[in-house]
Amino acid sequence: MLVRQILKSKADDAVVTVPPGTSVREAADVLAKRKIGTVVISEDGQKALGILSERDIVRELAAHGAAVLTEPVDTYMTTKLVTCKLDASAEAVLATMTEKRFRHMPVVEEGQMVGIITLGDAVKAQMAELKMEKDALEGMIMGY
Repeated sequence: MLVRQILKSKADDAVVTVPPGTSVREAADVLAKRKIGTVVISEDGQKALGILSERDIVRELAAHGAAVLTEPVDTYMTTKLVTCKLDASAEAVLATMTEKRFRHMPVVEEGQMVGIITLGDAVKAQMAELKMEKDALEGMIMGY
């Protein structure tokens, strides 16, 4: 399954962004209210400057204490983003996320974010594909 198909199947394919300079506390509020695991840092909502996950926040809180919450997201965001394109396969995205140990990947076409894919999205797509293959094989065996 391709990333474009996964994005079409998502209930909400919008990328949640916050501008640079947003406090970590405000970003954490966005994560909590939206029940999501990451926020993309972007000046215009189109070009990703970085990404900040709930894991990043927890790691920094453990290392530096509550003062982290008043700092800007720019201080702790990951700036070396790994992205994918709409024609990437779920299998390739899943392999990259697993190898590099992250759970969210912006989807970028012609320099613009067009969505975000999660580890859960990729796993769900792989499971759906495996089920279709299993059903097809069972149908062939049973003579359907």
